[in-house]
Amino acid sequence: MKKLVVAAATAGLGLSGLGLLGATSASAATDASDAFHPASLKWHACQPDIVTGAKAYDSLSPVQVSKIIQCAELQVPLDYAHPNGQKITLELTRTPHTGKGNAKGDIVVNPGGPGGEGALFGPRVYAQNSAPMQAAYNVIGFDPRGIGFSTPKLSCDVNYSNAPRPEYGTGGTKDDAVWLKKSKAYADACAKKFGAGSKLDLLDHIKTIDSVRDMNTIRAALGHQKLDYYGASYGTYLGQTYATVFPKRVGRMVLDGNVSPKGVWYDAQLAQDYAFDKNIEYYFGWIARYDKTYHLGDTQAKVGKFYYDLQAKLAKHAVTVKDPTSGAVSAVGPDELVDNVQTAGYRRSQAVWNLYASALSAYRSGDVKTFVGVFGGPTTGGSDDNEFAVYNAVQCTDVQWPLNFTKWQKDAVQVDKKAPFETWGNVWFNAPCLYWHAKAGTPVKVGQTKDLPKNILMFQATDDAATPYAGALELHKILRGSHLVVQDGDRTHCIVHRGDLRPGGVDSYFDAYFLNGTLPKTDTVHVSQLGDPTPPSASATSLASGPHSNELVK
Repeated sequence: MKKLVVAAATAGLGLSGLGLLGATSASAATDASDAFHPASLKWHACQPDIVTGAKAYDSLSPVQVSKIIQCAELQVPLDYAHPNGQKITLELTRTPHTGKGNAKGDIVVNPGGPGGEGALFGPRVYAQNSAPMQAAYNVIGFDPRGIGFSTPKLSCDVNYSNAPRPEYGTGGTKDDAVWLKKSKAYADACAKKFGAGSKLDLLDHIKTIDSVRDMNTIRAALGHQKLDYYGASYGTYLGQTYATVFPKRVGRMVLDGNVSPKGVWYDAQLAQDYAFDKNIEYYFGWIARYDKTYHLGDTQAKVGKFYYDLQAKLAKHAVTVKDPTSGAVSAVGPDELVDNVQTAGYRRSQAVWNLYASALSAYRSGDVKTFVGVFGGPTTGGSDDNEFAVYNAVQCTDVQWPLNFTKWQKDAVQVDKKAPFETWGNVWFNAPCLYWHAKAGTPVKVGQTKDLPKNILMFQATDDAATPYAGALELHKILRGSHLVVQDGDRTHCIVHRGDLRPGGVDSYFDAYFLNGTLPKTDTVHVSQLGDPTPPSASATSLASGPHSNELVK
């Protein structure tokens, strides 16, 4: 599940999917994108916005990536069935290797989503790579079609997430009517700007298979016979689909925080509801262990009661704060609260966990300004809805979602009984699919090719809420010959580059694979977790800074 709040939009990358209309499998020799011959990439200095974005990662590495990052634009067909027809442009970045001579290769990376900006994910991955990896590999980031610095950029209604939004509710007639109307209006706005009959019918050409074909075009433009790839979250679905459609084009492939191809996509979001509820309850227990720091209750039950009482209170009266200088007003309603706190369910992190616990504590002590500063969203003026727009554009057309809201409501009521934390928020996040104005496809049947590569390396935490462990085990079986590194007991979504630098730890498997082609000696290996964080000292706590960029969830 993703979030509607602007502050959390980069922090949570949930599920996504896509499909190839009427297709089940394909081969590299016959697919449309192999018949398209892209122009060579012309690397140049990046525009200021990209350089500024890359500076966020300079502190993560001795190499200042913002000084060496390069950019290129790649034209690809809007519709690969008509390769000589209308084109769109993808924005690519390259963070070059530091070693002498030619690079060992180019690792193409994707952060997930769908809707996650990938041009800046490239320098981030590079900055988090070990020194040997930086010396060996260039890292290639790319904004998928419709996203970020690619053009056109999909945006439907910038005011959609203005705070406070209508209460998600629990399936009441009034709440449902409000959100169904709001969801339909958003789908209609997308269709008006980018649907059939518009200047550019992007909505019919933004499925996963379209981005998979774009990845194959990127491979060709880089001049490689095979694609080296690292995909996180939804990026794992891109990777597994690519390995099925282009099995002979796969070089080294790492999938981190794995999406199961089963249950795409309606059932997948129901599974997330249970998993996030479990992780948030654990988080409440962590807060309780440090009651002397946060003062929200000394038991999990007490912290949970405080949270849900606050959510109910905000449903009646949102909290607003006006900036005395700019006059801008920010607000926190129940939706903004849950959307932000959900981030704690994505990753076990001191920066993230302390940020939200401290902000809740600030509210309890009467510090409303700090509370709104962390959880609030703008009441007017709009925000960038690109990630939310693409999320829906992909998910709603990868596969046909149920069109009868009665089913959605019945399922949500049942799930909410056991997992109330985000169930209805997840319903309304996906509800534009009820009204989407683009034809849905049929997902690629992942793994159904005789040429499936045997060298795919998977990483997964057992208590990952965004992509539950059971789905990773399903995918591991489907990707015959793949290897799986499991971090037992960890609650982090995507575990590569999360600080496990121990010999035999997560990152050592990642490095050994890319540097030497070494896979784990057994089909599945288990790595111990790093353990829960502890709150920083009072003097070190800073709510103003929030999570550092490297602490945000992929």
